[in-house]
Amino acid sequence: MKEEDKPMDDRYSRQRLFAPIGEVGQLRIRQARVLIVGMGALGTVLANHMVRSGIGTVRMVDRDYVEPSNLQRQMLYDEADAAACQPKVVAARDKLGAVNSEVALEAHIADVGPHNVGELLQGMDLVLDGTDNFQTRLLLSDACFRCGIPFIYGGAVRAHGMTAIFIPGRTCCYRCLVGAQEGGGPTCDTVGVISPIIDIIASFQAVEALKYIVAGHGAVREKLLTLDVWHDQRFDMKLPPAREDCPVCARHAYPALEEAEPGAVTLCGRDSVQIAGRRPLDLAAWAERLASIGDVQRNPYLLRVSLGQDERLVLFPDGRVLVQGTTDLGRAQALYDRYIGS
Repeated sequence: MKEEDKPMDDRYSRQRLFAPIGEVGQLRIRQARVLIVGMGALGTVLANHMVRSGIGTVRMVDRDYVEPSNLQRQMLYDEADAAACQPKVVAARDKLGAVNSEVALEAHIADVGPHNVGELLQGMDLVLDGTDNFQTRLLLSDACFRCGIPFIYGGAVRAHGMTAIFIPGRTCCYRCLVGAQEGGGPTCDTVGVISPIIDIIASFQAVEALKYIVAGHGAVREKLLTLDVWHDQRFDMKLPPAREDCPVCARHAYPALEEAEPGAVTLCGRDSVQIAGRRPLDLAAWAERLASIGDVQRNPYLLRVSLGQDERLVLFPDGRVLVQGTTDLGRAQALYDRYIGS
């Protein structure tokens, strides 16, 4: 019998033959529920591995849409997705749904914050980090430790990457490891990245996810792994003990969940400002209203209008607006107020 003629229930045969997984492990994988926050470079690799391995439910969350600059490293997307300004989670759901129809795929177009992180974590067994910023990772770590859910961190820039799994009650939290300082370090959008480091770091994250699902916390690597694939360097550091002054581990307080959400925030390296908005937006109505302003492009998930001078507004139904072409909060707010209203 040819490989392509074998029945669909043989899909996981090679995975089941791997002794640490076997039949029991595959059943646990099928019953697992995983949240992936951020469907950019890391997130697309993570989602691909989770879906192909047979995870029962994969919930994907991302606030952004596909652009041509994503295609070099964000493996699930193509030129048609970029041309259509397809939201990343929608494009990922469509691609992965054709890969494995047995997996329940949930796509959430949202900006993760204190207002919705608890709802997004509800019912999940693991949280996988596909984000690109420090503050969101702190938020996810705090939320995971409050809910007792492991958080698998990953980050990559240039040819360098890091990953670790943080398990409530067993390891320190992400806040213990990095502190609570502001971000501001290099990002893919400021210093670049090569795609192999993305694939490698996300694959290490995926392995730890499968190990935890199949065999529990005793099987995972309780170390921070650091790699530089260009200079062929690797370093493993045992996770430090929980800090005595950590609000999360020592006092069971969760600062990131209590912070006020900013009305406007500069997206690092994106030449964009996101404004939260105060009300839902009817995209069809706004397409008519903004048609006289500039070229309007709309799909069921967002509306984009060009303002000239390389500035654009991108409207989402939940009220969020991206002001692209500037990092100046004052300029962005002025454009928002002029065209959307204060």
